[in-house]
This record gives sequence, structure tokens and C-alpha cells, in this order.
Amino acid sequence: MRPVAHSPAMHLTFLGGARTVTGSRFLLSTERARVLIDCGMFQGSPNEVIRNRVPLGFDPKTLDAILITHAHLDHCGYLPVVVREGFEGPIFMTSATAELVEIVLLDSGRLQEEFAKRHSRWERRHPDKAVAADAATAEQYRLAAEEAGRAGEEGHVPTTVEPEPPAVVNEPVLPESVAAEAPAAESDAEAEAMEPKEVHTDPETMLRMQPPVVTMELDAPLYTEAEAEAVPPQFRRARYGRPLDVAPGIRATFVDAGHILGSAIISLEVREADGDEPTTIVFSGDLGRPNTPIINDPTRMTAADYVIVESTYGGREHEPGDEAVRMLADVVREVDRAGGVLLIPSFAIGRTQEIVWELDRLISAGEIPMLPLYLDSPMASRASDVYRRHPEFYDAETSELLKSGETPLDYPSQVIVRKLEESKAIATAPRPYMIVASNGMLTGGRVINHLDDPAATILFVGYQGEGTLGAHLQAGARTVKLDGDVREVRCRVRSISGFSAHADESELLAWLRSFGEGRRPGETGYPRTVFLVHGDPDAQLAIAPKVEALGYRTHIPRWREQVELGVRDGP
Repeated sequence: MRPVAHSPAMHLTFLGGARTVTGSRFLLSTERARVLIDCGMFQGSPNEVIRNRVPLGFDPKTLDAILITHAHLDHCGYLPVVVREGFEGPIFMTSATAELVEIVLLDSGRLQEEFAKRHSRWERRHPDKAVAADAATAEQYRLAAEEAGRAGEEGHVPTTVEPEPPAVVNEPVLPESVAAEAPAAESDAEAEAMEPKEVHTDPETMLRMQPPVVTMELDAPLYTEAEAEAVPPQFRRARYGRPLDVAPGIRATFVDAGHILGSAIISLEVREADGDEPTTIVFSGDLGRPNTPIINDPTRMTAADYVIVESTYGGREHEPGDEAVRMLADVVREVDRAGGVLLIPSFAIGRTQEIVWELDRLISAGEIPMLPLYLDSPMASRASDVYRRHPEFYDAETSELLKSGETPLDYPSQVIVRKLEESKAIATAPRPYMIVASNGMLTGGRVINHLDDPAATILFVGYQGEGTLGAHLQAGARTVKLDGDVREVRCRVRSISGFSAHADESELLAWLRSFGEGRRPGETGYPRTVFLVHGDPDAQLAIAPKVEALGYRTHIPRWREQVELGVRDGP
């Protein structure tokens, strides 16, 4: 074992994914290089989305490279902003991720332009409400900017001394509602739907206390479709298991994360000077689950000096896979008997393909009736095309099905919906039928138009972040506000967690346990610190003591916190 030298020359800054499940961005800085790992958008409640507008926290022109773990918007969706602001270097990711990211970014830019136009029309129709909404948005921005500024003022935190940050006090409180762009309530029903139940002054807490409000409008696009088109020329392909020199003194190895097609765990070997022993930093990205359809299991990792691991499902366990499939079949049969509609909000990449796979298997087994299936997500359709083009990423089961002539990525009675007019026409289709539609957390997307249908069942098949409309519906909300209009929730709400593409608590702990097997604390390859990211606070607090029980020091970073990482002496 080589001695450890503590050096201020290597820093890791948590620019996103800190005490929240979106906006993953981690900046690694050494004396020789600056690399950004993931470049995601904040999503969900208005208090969280406003963080996308806060200054970056670094100069993009000084970055040597960006590394992307996978193609979900909260891990790649901020790339157009960084490129627009001057980043000209390489963006490394797997080949499948590159194709999916291009789809995601172009779709995101187009939607933001559409939302901005809608907001302008709304302002013209409601000038008085627009003034109040703009004032609330400005207040949210001020709070987010102050939060970011405090992190910078507090300075670096050595990983050997990691006290919990002091509670934030004496923060201004947003008046009445913390929904940024929601028009003022016009009735008791509106007020009840919008009013938070408690008053908090900590911005992190306020972020998670959002009322059941979905507001589509944006004052201006974060970026346009044309700006998104400028990003793909900078993509560089990485292959699983093949080390790449991505910046001076930094070598990256991408391995399969088992989350979605092409997703990666990224292991970095970092040397401050040529000939030094490397400091190894492992970023889990979003960690998948063992034995899920289509793709391989997450790669078992065995050595690291530092581990940055997601914690989305800390404190929670999924149903067994077989039980989740049984529950899905039960819901389909219930909808068939009732002559109703089954609505499945699903992320366009990963979850949609898995749900279609399972429905196709259930049809083949004779377990469910063949109800028409509408894939009401143009992006999901394009993503499925990418899945078909990359069978090299499939697991053995899916590969064998393809060889036998099966089509597990295509439900036998599916209808691809590409245009808004086609989506609206579904309402008049003969029932029963099923719809798989974006967006997975109901932060937007077409599925929200079906909430007031008493013959509909909404089936959640993935994580609903705190403060999102999906989380409120799971908690029993019966009145919501959509684009300024109050609606009663009349549909049934069901949930199945077994289809989550995220590892649950037991699976996260099993993955982390592998790092310490056969080693003692202080030995090379035994993690000095495990950083818990990409999770809501309750989940992180639940799993932290269990990670510590494995023998690792843990730290839950706050937004914009910067830590010093020790480096190993050279030979």
C-alpha cells in the first residue's frame, strides 16, 4: 500500500444531482485538466427548474472534455447551453448513447421553443397574471442564485473532514405559492390545489414542497433546436472496457451500467503528474438492476479511491420482477373488463422499450388480451429505432429471441403516434385500449390531458421525484393545476416499482459492497469516501448509515459544494 498525500490540487464540484434526482453535473479539476462528468438539466418543480438559469459555476472554455453516462435529459440535457457558452472540446459517450442523446436534445430544444410561444400567448391573454408570475419567477431565481453563491463562499471541504452543512435560516419565503409561473388562484379550489401545507425557508426543502402544479410556459427557451443541433459534431464514441485518454492526466473507462441502452459507469484514473500512481474515481451514473429485459446487468466494480453513486431508491425496495409482471397483467385485464383506458407515463428511452417488451411477452404467453397499444411519444418511437440498430448491447435472452424470429421490441397491435392531432384523436378510439406516453414524472407531456377521465387508470412504472405532479398523484392529490387551469383528478392511480430502471437499496448496497471485498480500509482500491448523489434527501439519509455499515465513509454533498480529493504519491 502506498502512502496517501493530501493535496488541494484535485477538486470535485457538485454542480447538480446533489440532494435531488435531476441536473447531474460533476466537475473534476486538477492542476492539468478540467473534465465535466454528465451535463444534465434540472427537471421537476419550478424551484428546481429555475436552477437551469443560474450561471454555470465554471467557464466552459476551460473544459478539456465532457463525459456522458447515458441519454436521459437529466444527465445530458444541458449540453447545448455549455456548447453555446464556448465549450469546443470532445464529448465522450458510447455509440448508442450518442444516437439517443441527439434525439433527446433536438426534441428538448423544439419543445422549449414551443413552450416559450405558448407562454407569450398566455401573457397576452392574461397581462395582470403575467406580472405576478414573472415576479414569482424572479424571486425563485434570486433564491437559487443566493443558494449557489453561498456554496461558493463556504469554500472547499476536504473529504477527511465532512461535517453536515448548517441549516439555512432567515431566508425570504415566497408568497402563498412557490410555483414559479402559475397564475394566481381564482377560487377556493385553486387555492387549495396550490397552497403548500407547510412554510419552509430552506430552498432545498422548498424545492420538494411543490404543490400539484404543472406549468408549461417558459419566458424564453433555455436553448433552441438550432443550438441543440450544434452539439452532436463534438461527440466522440467510447467502447465498453477500452480506456480512453480524455484529458491530460485523465484516463476514462466506460463499462455497462445496465440502466438503458448504452448507459455507462465511468471509471477515471487521474494522475497529477506523469508517473504518479493513479487516483481512481468511479461514477455510477444511473445504476440499473440485475435481470432486467433487453440489456445486460450492471458491471460489478471492485476498486476505487472515491465512488460517486446514485441513491434514487435509498430506503426502498422494488417488487420482484415476476411480481411486477403479474401486477401489470392484472391491471391490463382490469382495464379490459371495465372497457377503459390504461395510461402508462413512461420515459421515452429505456422504460418504454421495457414495457413494450413485457407486454409482448405477456401476449405471447396468453396472459393478457391483445388490447390496442398507442405509443403516444414520437421520441420513444425514434428511441426504439436506435434500440433496434444496436443489438450488440442486448443481453443473451433478447439476443436469442431475435435469432428465433421474435420481435420483442414491437407489440403486435401497436400504433405509433407522431402528431398532436393523432394524439387528440385517441380519445375517440374504441375502448378498451392502452397508451404509453411521455413524460415519466408527469412534469409535462401529453398524458396529463387524460387525468380527468373517470374510465382511465394511470399506472406509474417508475420513480416520481418529490415535488412532481406524479408524486402528488401517488400521494392521493385529487385537484391539480395544468397550465393555469384547475382540474379534478378523476382517473384511478396505480403504481408498480418493479419496472424501475434504477437499482433499489439492496441492489445499490450489493454493488457498493464489491469495492471492499478482500480489502481493508486504507488499502489501494478501498474507497476512501462514497458520495451519495442523484437522490432526494429522505432516500439519501435512509441509505447513508447502511453504506457506512459496509465500512465506507459517506458524504451527501450539497448543491455547488466543492470537495478536495487526496491523491496518491508517485513511485
